[in-house]
Amino acid sequence: MNHQNLALSLLNWYDENAREMPWRIGPQARAAGARPEPYRIWLSEVMLQQTTVAAVKTYFERFTHLWPTISDLAAAPDEQVMGEWAGLGYYARARNLLKCARIVAQDFGGEFPRDRKTLLSLPGIGPYTAASVAAIAFDLPETVVDGNVERVMSRLHDVHEPMPLSKPLLTDLARQTTPKNRPGDYAQAIMDLGATICTPKSPKCTICPWLDPCLAYKNATVTQLPKKVPKAVKPTRYGFAYVAQSTSGAWILERRPDKGLLGGMLGWPGSEWSVAPENTPPFEGEWAQQGNIKHTFTHFHLILTVVTTKTAIAPPSPYLTLSANEFQASDLPTVMRKVFDSAQIHFTDTRVA
Repeated sequence: MNHQNLALSLLNWYDENAREMPWRIGPQARAAGARPEPYRIWLSEVMLQQTTVAAVKTYFERFTHLWPTISDLAAAPDEQVMGEWAGLGYYARARNLLKCARIVAQDFGGEFPRDRKTLLSLPGIGPYTAASVAAIAFDLPETVVDGNVERVMSRLHDVHEPMPLSKPLLTDLARQTTPKNRPGDYAQAIMDLGATICTPKSPKCTICPWLDPCLAYKNATVTQLPKKVPKAVKPTRYGFAYVAQSTSGAWILERRPDKGLLGGMLGWPGSEWSVAPENTPPFEGEWAQQGNIKHTFTHFHLILTVVTTKTAIAPPSPYLTLSANEFQASDLPTVMRKVFDSAQIHFTDTRVA
């Protein structure tokens, strides 16, 4: 395969078929001299990790409205950012988002470094995000490889070794095709190709710009690829979530440890999440079980039994008390919001954000 011709044919396709994204500078605008804003490219790439474009658009527009620059984001209160992130999941991304913003604002004068190596030194930026920012924001010839690119490469070259074992080979194949001319547009073009044409199911091969050189199409193996090592069965863990309201209408919460799932976020006091957790309320009260909620994380399913009480007792440290006016249910991560939604029907005089 002639790699230069492959890149050129894909760029020609992209010039006519580029998706419109709120963070993207389209090929015509870019050809006219417009340049992407690195802050917006970085923010979108972090949000898009493990999340669909459709889900990210609203969050991206809200974040950039609240914090138009990386310096604005760096100065934002942790609680507000984490609250706005609620619903996107994978909350370590939000913690690293703030850490990265503050380093860029403080150490780099609010300007993202332009080279991949320095980008990799920033919190929350791995090889994919570093390559994306370098290529898309700064038009550097970095190879961007996500799930879309892996699927395209596996089919283009008819690679039958399963993922993730084939990842090094697919990355090398993608690197060979990445052009020095317009690498930023090319990175977005190949991702668009995977998202709109070379899709996981029912790929639109007959209108693909790479139909002729595609070995999987030639060998009738398109629908078999990419192959993947079978996933392990996702286990189920259990736990108890304790929702307490004071007689004045205030809610009693805790801040989770910085490390681990939902790190640094507000939530309801709870037991450990395990196969057989103990029902041990955090303080004395007339606790009553009210039902279960279910939530799925990346590596396990979680079933929480919701336990509630009304109390006149001031909670011991380290629990937090938020008045009805201070409490914003929307600031909670999704699993904790599910707990609240299940629990609130058992309380009176509640205020829901």
